[in-house]
Amino acid sequence: MRRYPPIADHGLIGDLHTAALISCDGVLDWFCAPRFDSPSLFASLLDHDRGGYFAITPAAEGATTRQLYLADTAILVTRFMTEEGVGEVVDFMPLGDAACPEDRHSVIRVMRVTRGEVRFRLDCRPRFDYARATHRLDVEQGAARFTAPDSAVHLHVAAPGGRVELRAEGGDVRADLALRQGQRAAAVLTVCDDPGAQPPPQPTESEVRHAFRSTYDHWHRWVRRSRYRGRWQQVVNRSAITLKLMTYAPTGAPVAAVTAGLPEHLGSERNWDYRYTWIRDASLSVKALLDLGYEEEADAFRRWLGARVAAGATVTGEPLQIMYRVDGDPHLTEEVLGHLEGYRGSAPVRAGNDAAGQLQLDIYGEVAYALSHARDPAQLAGYDGWRNLRALLDWLARTWDRPDEGIWETRGGRRHFTFSRLMCWAAFDRGIRLARELARPADVAGWTAARDAVFEQVMERGWSTRRQAFVQHYDSEVLDASLLLMPVVGFLSPKDRRWLSTLDAMEAELVSDSLVHRYDPVASPDGLRGDEGTFSLCSFLYAGALARAGRLGMAQYAFDKMLTYANHVGLFAEEIGPAGEQLGNFPQAFTHVALIMAALALDEELDRAGD
Repeated sequence: MRRYPPIADHGLIGDLHTAALISCDGVLDWFCAPRFDSPSLFASLLDHDRGGYFAITPAAEGATTRQLYLADTAILVTRFMTEEGVGEVVDFMPLGDAACPEDRHSVIRVMRVTRGEVRFRLDCRPRFDYARATHRLDVEQGAARFTAPDSAVHLHVAAPGGRVELRAEGGDVRADLALRQGQRAAAVLTVCDDPGAQPPPQPTESEVRHAFRSTYDHWHRWVRRSRYRGRWQQVVNRSAITLKLMTYAPTGAPVAAVTAGLPEHLGSERNWDYRYTWIRDASLSVKALLDLGYEEEADAFRRWLGARVAAGATVTGEPLQIMYRVDGDPHLTEEVLGHLEGYRGSAPVRAGNDAAGQLQLDIYGEVAYALSHARDPAQLAGYDGWRNLRALLDWLARTWDRPDEGIWETRGGRRHFTFSRLMCWAAFDRGIRLARELARPADVAGWTAARDAVFEQVMERGWSTRRQAFVQHYDSEVLDASLLLMPVVGFLSPKDRRWLSTLDAMEAELVSDSLVHRYDPVASPDGLRGDEGTFSLCSFLYAGALARAGRLGMAQYAFDKMLTYANHVGLFAEEIGPAGEQLGNFPQAFTHVALIMAALALDEELDRAGD
């Protein structure tokens, strides 16, 4: 068992309430329950010694490991090839036909041997509340109960001939079992939100088999709903499944990533908590989901978004804030978990995110962009929803011309960021279109005047004559890859002279072997120490921009090359480091949204060109 496996050496499983990461070693080293944003139960990914883990590994040393998903599912298989035989651990979280209960979530780990004999070792070491809470352990044959003040973890292990003997070692448990070809055993870990609840019964072999089959069928039915039939079907399906896994089913709100504290640069302070719903990331996913045919998911998020617009209660005093908890709670107070070492010493580890208090004006454009892509905007929001959106745009028409912190949540002070103005333009543009399409009462003249004022300002102050490019903010000549969305939202044609010149400037300064930096932190200090890798989101946006600009050969090459940086099961973190390693929180939803957007753009342009 490695102390800190590479970030990319993990697969993801989940039950649409929470998710777990499992390394290629067979170690579950990150799991928060009952929700994505709950305190961790297993977090050895952030502190090997203190964080806790649930490992099922071969007892023999020197095993060769491989990991894969069962096709078009979220069922993960980790294979161990030893001198004595070949074994597998099949990991999944049950879904079935009904939503899993809010207060009970299970991880099922099925051990089986396909050749020879394999001796497995099981170690279960939960550490409640980010490893801050103590727990009590009760062990019976084949079952263990870990109890802390706010939750309980139950572990059942069954094997051929009956239950497996679990040995208590301090507050942890261990078991050893040997399986021969054709035999299997199951370890079922169940988290109960109520520590006083009755322990779940010992699962039978039939129940485990049924849970596997219902989960398998669920994912296949879900994938069949996709109408994507393009050139990259397997890759797009995996990204869609990943986005679904990162969505909180009770509200329809997706998280930006399932992890917290994974570094953008090893050893630096750039370690953030991404287990929340960003207005920007989620809003831009709506059109991608609709283009794939997932109308229900897009509508569910828009309902959540509409509720945030209606509530208007934020910690900033603005009508909206940039991120929320998955249930819509606006309070995300950031705290430092100083007792955790951090991934390979990358500290501090943070829970919560103070960036929720930042002013980012671009979110209003993303809200309007998401709501305007509804199948039936009038039916989805109704008149009350329209009134809320109208009030939001009336407010924005009076307040858009302010400096803010910008899309990248830098902590270097407020600026007049060009991307923020771009999305304010998009807010008014979509609002005007909706008012006319739905024949709804609105100050169309006022919105039009604001839209045109934003446009003129961006063209005059956001454009650098010397650089022949649009720049990051009005007081600099720094380039910024966020502006790759400029043609996507319709601000300029993808073949406009100024846009093509900007694309050329980005290629010369921000692009390295098709990988794209979001900006140059040396030229534009962001208030943080340390460097960062290239942003995978921006790399996929770049491929899409090349396709729309008619540079199809470059676009397809950039896209296909970017796919080589995916991990072994098709997942992407936030960044790519200098040696091609994945960095940052994992997997990142926005990266997978941008992958889908780029694939759709490439398919459309290649079809148009007859290729």
